[in-house]
Amino acid sequence: MHVQNLEKIPETPRSGPRPRAGSLHWAWIVAGVSFLVLIGTSGFRSLPSVVLTPLHEEMGWSYGTISFAISLNLVIVGLAAPYAAALMERLSIRSVLSGALVLIALGTGLPAWMTAPWQLVLLWGVLVGAGCGAISLAFVATLTERWFVKRRGIVSGVLTAGSTAGQLVFLPLLGRLSDNSSWRTASIVVALGSLVAVPFVIFLLRDHPREMGLTAYGAEEAAEGEPGAEPAAPEAAPAATSAFGVLRKAARTQDFWLLAGTFGICGVTTSGFIQTDFIPAAHDHGMTTTAAAGLLGIAGVFDIVGTTFSGWLTDRYDSRYLLLVYYTLRGLSLLMLPWLFADTVTPGMLVFTIFYGMDWIATVPPTIRLCQESFGSSAGVVFGWLWTAHQLGGALATAVGGVIRDNFGSYTIVWFTGATVCLAAGAMSLAIRPSNPLARDGVRL
Repeated sequence: MHVQNLEKIPETPRSGPRPRAGSLHWAWIVAGVSFLVLIGTSGFRSLPSVVLTPLHEEMGWSYGTISFAISLNLVIVGLAAPYAAALMERLSIRSVLSGALVLIALGTGLPAWMTAPWQLVLLWGVLVGAGCGAISLAFVATLTERWFVKRRGIVSGVLTAGSTAGQLVFLPLLGRLSDNSSWRTASIVVALGSLVAVPFVIFLLRDHPREMGLTAYGAEEAAEGEPGAEPAAPEAAPAATSAFGVLRKAARTQDFWLLAGTFGICGVTTSGFIQTDFIPAAHDHGMTTTAAAGLLGIAGVFDIVGTTFSGWLTDRYDSRYLLLVYYTLRGLSLLMLPWLFADTVTPGMLVFTIFYGMDWIATVPPTIRLCQESFGSSAGVVFGWLWTAHQLGGALATAVGGVIRDNFGSYTIVWFTGATVCLAAGAMSLAIRPSNPLARDGVRL
């Protein structure tokens, strides 16, 4: 059973003038501010891998203890995402994002003065988890559904890249600060980075085109020749105000479980294994934290390229086949990783880093597209639940990775496990059957 719209959305009249020819549509301002917010949020995701070993050495806490705090963070991020998407409907995007950025700043700044593991769990796990959950990729699905009719794929790709582009901005700097100063300095820098985005959210972000007297970008062309393309106003979508109600209805479909399963595997192999375990694994082979963080920084550069290109492809090709290619290639690369580690950066490791960066979250634009095709105006909240699956996968992988390292002394089993589940995700992608697989806004078929 497939669902195009989980609730019947009453039609609302279009209002506001069309943008003048040659003028910049406010949708692009909103997208730019959102990109900045996502970069600031991704700073925290760069932090744990950089400070994990220094925390272990200075505080005497086991890898498993520190990994538990990171795992809890990932769980709360996932659980908070759909409710944050629903809260954006009840309140406003600006208020939710501003509050989330403040929580992230507190959760990353206060650990500089902590003395016990429970404080790390509270700050990293609960505070930062709630903040990052409100600015998850479910926010991207909500924003593109409201502000864009045309170019949804490419905008989703760019914003998704912004969610990990913080690696480019933060990782090399944090690695150097951790090596030359302390992990506390690195933590405070991330807190300041989150606060920088708050004024932009307050003064420039808008919830819906109607606030500016506009229609969504591309809605004018859709009105002239593409039926049903204009997004519904959020206040007309009562289903989005009940995150659990949307989950109950979405869970009746096969597509939801296939999307949740594949996206959960994406979490296992990005925020779970690579994001958390790559730097400690490189350190085990004699590589410095700065060098390993620099490699992930390079991955961040190519993530921007790869995810943006994935968005472009999503506007043109079947998203299921894109996911098949992405997951299969990711799995094959993880199979090779154990033989690439060394005490210095080798050409083989550099190639792996560039490729993995290109593929890092290239899965997000086609996953968002398939979600929109199957669940229509409820896609923002549904994708929040898919993000829950992504984060639960990452949390499980993070916890398992720490236990494997403590008991076996290496991460080799981690990489082989990641390869296996990626190949399974590729096969699962082909079983997805969206209700209207050819309904693509502005696509040249």
